[in-house]
Amino acid sequence: MREDDRTEAGRMSICGTWLSRAVARIPRIGLAQDCVLCDAASDDAVLCVACRNDLPGLPAGCPVCAMPGALGEVCGTCLRQPPRFDITYAAWRYAYPVDRLVQALKFHGRLALSTFFARALASRTTQVDVIIPMPLHASRLSERGFNQAAEIARQFPAGIRAKVVLRGAARIRPTRPQAELPLVERTRNVRGAFACDIDLTGARVAVVDDVMTTGATLDELAGALKRAGAVRVENWVVARTLG
Repeated sequence: MREDDRTEAGRMSICGTWLSRAVARIPRIGLAQDCVLCDAASDDAVLCVACRNDLPGLPAGCPVCAMPGALGEVCGTCLRQPPRFDITYAAWRYAYPVDRLVQALKFHGRLALSTFFARALASRTTQVDVIIPMPLHASRLSERGFNQAAEIARQFPAGIRAKVVLRGAARIRPTRPQAELPLVERTRNVRGAFACDIDLTGARVAVVDDVMTTGATLDELAGALKRAGAVRVENWVVARTLG
């Protein structure tokens, strides 16, 4: 090989090495971002470590409705009037800054949060057969453009070996937002609002939702799922209100 050929080959080798390293860095550069809460660098995560550690935990409480209570026993309300769902898993308490994160997904389309929420829930839940997101009525879906519960459900990691059925249940009539209503009217607001058109005979079903307040909506959906054959219905919710 001539001297100039060797020199050119050396330049090409150096260039190739630099290019390989640059290409290897592209995924990290593309994923780098700032924490959605404090704007600190958070690499490929939506929250920095400090903000993740500050998220409000949910005190131990009733395993059915997830309201805080002594020794984690079933609360008096669930004993007196058992809901149609069997258990509730909630990742956090619905308080600052979790409320801000939920609203960022729901009203501002920060879809990256759906993966964060799904992973948090996956670390707390049990094995089920079917995962169904809380459905939106067609009019609300058209208005918002997406169903935040469905976005969370589709992001569960592969370790959750359950079938995600995005359209297994339907909200067959429009309902007013529960947050706008007094507590005594919320059950009536969602009565008969859901239908399930798939066979769930013998299935353990998880319902994914962003926030649980009184549980009236989740209870109504659980009733529809059990009429379709589900033997167990679990609530997997991002946050639980305590007020």
